[in-house]
Amino acid sequence: MTEAIERKSMEVDVLVVGAGPAGLAAAIRLRQLASAAGTDLSVCVLEKGSEVGAHILSGAVLEPRALDELLPDWKERGAPLETEAGEDVFLYLTAKRAFRLPVPPQMHNRGNYIVSLGRVCKWLAEQAEALEVEIFPGFAAADLLFDEEGRVAGVVTDDKGLDREGRPGPNFEPGMELRARLTLFAEGCRGHLTKRLFERFRLREGVQPQTYGIGIKELWEIDPAKHERGKIVHSIGWPLDRRTYGGSFLYHWGENYLAYGFVVGLDYRNPHLSPFEEMQRFKTHPAMRQLFEGGRRICYGARALSEGGFQSIPKLAFPGGALIGDCAGFLNVPKIKGTHTAMKSAMVAAEAAFEALWDGARRPVLESYPERLRQSWLWEELYRVRNIRPAFRPGLFPGLVYSALDTYLLRGRAPWTLRHHEDHRSLKKATECPRIDYPKPDGKITFDRLSSVYLSNTAHEESQPCHLRLRDREIPVKLNLAEYDGPEQRYCPAQVYEFVDDGAGGRRLQINFANCVHCKTCDIKDPAQNIDWTAPQGGDGPNYVNM
Repeated sequence: MTEAIERKSMEVDVLVVGAGPAGLAAAIRLRQLASAAGTDLSVCVLEKGSEVGAHILSGAVLEPRALDELLPDWKERGAPLETEAGEDVFLYLTAKRAFRLPVPPQMHNRGNYIVSLGRVCKWLAEQAEALEVEIFPGFAAADLLFDEEGRVAGVVTDDKGLDREGRPGPNFEPGMELRARLTLFAEGCRGHLTKRLFERFRLREGVQPQTYGIGIKELWEIDPAKHERGKIVHSIGWPLDRRTYGGSFLYHWGENYLAYGFVVGLDYRNPHLSPFEEMQRFKTHPAMRQLFEGGRRICYGARALSEGGFQSIPKLAFPGGALIGDCAGFLNVPKIKGTHTAMKSAMVAAEAAFEALWDGARRPVLESYPERLRQSWLWEELYRVRNIRPAFRPGLFPGLVYSALDTYLLRGRAPWTLRHHEDHRSLKKATECPRIDYPKPDGKITFDRLSSVYLSNTAHEESQPCHLRLRDREIPVKLNLAEYDGPEQRYCPAQVYEFVDDGAGGRRLQINFANCVHCKTCDIKDPAQNIDWTAPQGGDGPNYVNM
């Protein structure tokens, strides 16, 4: 159908897909270089959210290192980095007690800032537009364009006004072709076009599998008497079992705001586990309940994050384009930060891109981009912590012991590199694992998924085609339900997937795609890799506020 529709076309020098920290940093750096060289370079940023920041979700504690390099006068420009990091606390929880542990050096936050990353991205967009970058929010990159030689030539934006069968409805508006000399992909974790680029250009050959986590976040307004501005608390242990990687964060910022989040590694084994329910259960701990009591939950969201680090970084450059930011996987897991590394990767790519385009290349391969990265502080930072995440594969305590050895004795210079495993292969059969009895929500501190999705301001045009595609419609019942007790109904934090009666005495999978908060967990964790997340109509999805 895509080929049969007559589309308008627009040409630019550089197209950036995604207006997150990486995409905006790349656009700003490109225009800075063009201005310094006295030349014109058209840069366009495409954003699937209804506005810049609408789909941005992170903790977030921001290390300003990359921002210092990109915009050294960010304070004078009014960047929304308003809450300086204060006391760091690191806890190990049992079911009833909390033990304070030494804070690992990677988690020291002096000089960092607690922020709403969505607000930071809005501000970055203002800086980009002041440099004459064109930003198009509400337009999803739906398909790839290639030239006659097989090089990436840009993207096709989403068609609006399709019916459920994918046919043009009465308000149909065809997407347009955005053609570029160079396309930088900054889709974030598990980008749907990035997945296709991996396959077409074999970008994951010779590197370890990516491993992921799901981060679920709530923004609370808490009792002022309990608020300690700048305080940062992380925990490990309960409610997760000792074989499951994950933990919590609690960031006191702004005027009585508490950013609470819970992360679960998607290499978990028990199919009965629900990351959402673990996140809710955490708040009932005796050391945590009092913090939330008397408070008000004001926003909710979820997002997958790339945890593979150094050994999972794919090939970054290909004819006509490159990967930047978290779609390539630059998160520093022990530091629990990825914004500064995402921005740095984007700035390095922008410098390589400007050099190639300055030389007159039509659709270049940014061969200098990977080498420039290897010479940057980003590469050294990720190399030094490469073994810490995979060290937790055998369990919590082996991971803690190895991490201490790696950090304090080996100082990240071990002569070995530990391996990751594919998350979708990690689930055991349901009969091999204990069921987990999750308490019912009380509506005051703990909540259900549907009331949570409501706070994410998620909206989708329900007459459009379902953007969650099943490769085989029989697999959910014949494999997932039969052998794993339907894990999709638990790993999804938005109640998108439900098994319901099929009317003939059996069960079928119902997909409530309108609930989807675009976390991508289903695309990652499905045991048969049977679910493909694709972009819905541009502007649809969550509309996060201060997340």
